[in-house]
Amino acid sequence: MNLTCAQKSPRVSVVVPAYNNARFLGRTIESILAQDYDDYELIVADHSSPDRTGEVIDQYVGNPHVRVVTPTPVGGGALANWNRVSGLARGEFVKLVCGDDLIASSALREQVAALDANPSAVLVASPRTLIDSNDKVILQRRGLAGLTGLVPGRVAVRAAVRAGTNIFGEPACVMFKRQLLERVGGWDNQYPYLIDQATYTRILLQGDMVALPKVLASFRISSGQWSVQLVRQQAKQAIAFHTALRASNKGLLSRMDLLTGNARAIAISYARRLAYISMRSRM
Repeated sequence: MNLTCAQKSPRVSVVVPAYNNARFLGRTIESILAQDYDDYELIVADHSSPDRTGEVIDQYVGNPHVRVVTPTPVGGGALANWNRVSGLARGEFVKLVCGDDLIASSALREQVAALDANPSAVLVASPRTLIDSNDKVILQRRGLAGLTGLVPGRVAVRAAVRAGTNIFGEPACVMFKRQLLERVGGWDNQYPYLIDQATYTRILLQGDMVALPKVLASFRISSGQWSVQLVRQQAKQAIAFHTALRASNKGLLSRMDLLTGNARAIAISYARRLAYISMRSRM
């Protein structure tokens, strides 16, 4: 075997920071392994879960696409495991998939193609479907807020602020350049409920975004998202994030952008709470 070829880095690193995902993790991993695109690696790390997550991961030891790493030590919140698996990535692009979400079989191929076709792009995002614990569809085609095609990064960031929510979607919806994640210092956990949006923002301030209209991921709704306290914290952190972003990036956001985004963040948080209560009553 040619040693150089054997050590060649994949184009995409799919990283899965798992925690208490024993029930769903197998389906998550299988959705990644079912890709119609072959130039990728899959890195999985359990965050020392008390359930059987580690046992599920062990079933994939020896799979040529999968790198199973030792468990991440207890502590540090989501940030510790997200940064750990992302820091192990060797690919040109990174896609983080949480341990209970799913991606379409064409997700890697289509998102790599979009980035290749748009050299100025640093990130690509697609809509997602919301599913329940039994994979039943709750809502379809969520995300992007009307953005399509190649969009300047600052325009995309402003659109998200004005929308008052993460229009880019959860990490399974997104792929970005690994070097830029390293350049911005890894995942941004200053506002924990916005760890994904805040990190995308820092990356998008360095280039453009491709908004693909096709649904390429499924995000699983969990019972923890019905908490009143969670709703309040989400809105509070969104407002703090918007305010800090305007202060640190001159000319990015107007006062009206800020007021509009903050008002929508509050309204959306309570609308989400009511929607989750309604969905729970039907489960």
